[in-house]
Amino acid sequence: MGFTEDTKALSNAAIITMLDAGCAKADAMGQPQCLVIVDASGVDLGALRMRGAKFLSLRSARAKAQTAASTGAQSAKIPEGIRMAIAQASDGAVTGLAGGLPIYMGGVLVGGIGVGSGSGIQDIEVAETMLAAIGADPA
Repeated sequence: MGFTEDTKALSNAAIITMLDAGCAKADAMGQPQCLVIVDASGVDLGALRMRGAKFLSLRSARAKAQTAASTGAQSAKIPEGIRMAIAQASDGAVTGLAGGLPIYMGGVLVGGIGVGSGSGIQDIEVAETMLAAIGADPA
């Protein structure tokens, strides 16, 4: 039995690359966004509210990222019937809103992305672009 484990973690370059790709995609679609990247334990690694994005969407983007990192699945996969209860139990840290994607590198969960301020479809599209920018496993 060992006392250490080998782990994977996102680099600073990965965070910057994802934020840049997300901004570029949001600019191209004409929808300013809030972008949040967390590690596998839900701690913020990078966050940006683009000029013109709804300021409260930064809070929901963070919850989407934390949800995706915690569950290893898209935030929208939280079952409809428990969304309200789980949001209350977690003080809003877990959400069923679309726009949260887990970040897998070679099958290993390394974090989560949350995007908010557009429609759910726009949020997911930006998050998918961010994943592709670093060669992460598709969502």
